[in-house]
Order: sequence, then structure tokens, then C-alpha cells
Amino acid sequence: QVQLVESGGGLVQPGGSLRLSCTTSGSIFNINSMGWYRQAPGKQRELVGEIYRFGSPTYADSVKGRFTISRDNFKNTIYLQMNNLKPEDTAVYYCNLVSPDRTTSWGQGTQVTVSS
Repeated sequence: QVQLVESGGGLVQPGGSLRLSCTTSGSIFNINSMGWYRQAPGKQRELVGEIYRFGSPTYADSVKGRFTISRDNFKNTIYLQMNNLKPEDTAVYYCNLVSPDRTTSWGQGTQVTVSS
């Protein structure tokens, strides 16, 4: 199973920005998909956005226009650039990878707190 390590979380004021990183133990050239999910206290884990082997990323309506997913295949890393953060973005953010054989891997999560 692929190992995923997220980083970049922290405390930020409303309107601020953070960039999360997710680095994998294997190549991401031929992934089926990779995504960012988040889980706020007392809520279910929800999809934030995904990238695929081909095509453009997709995003949840709640983050469209504010969050951007990008990838660096040579660093085996995907990123989540989060701008104009809101208190409701506070959550633990998880990285997810679906391999070509449909195996799913998860990172350990990184905390993002948006508060003044």
C-alpha cells in the first residue's frame, strides 16, 4: 500500500492562505485519482477536490474559486492551495490516493484551523 504524508496545516486568520502538501511513497504518474478530503468535528468526512490521471481537477462547491489542486509528478506530491480561508474550512485535511488497481490509501491528516 502506498504511504501518504500530509503537511502544511496550521492556524490562519480568516481571509488568509495555506498550502497543504501530500507526498507519496510511490510514483503518481499513473494514479487513478488523488484527492483532498476534510473532516470537521462532529461531521462526516467530505471531499474537497480531486485530480485524475487525465483531465482537470474537480472541486466541492464550497471551495470552488478559493482552493486549487496541483501536482508535481517528479516529487510524487500533490498540493492544495487554499485562499480566502473561512472559519468553516476548519477541519482535519486528509490526502487520498486511488491506485490503478483501485487500492485506496489515506494519509494521517493535517489540522487546519481558521480563526481570528
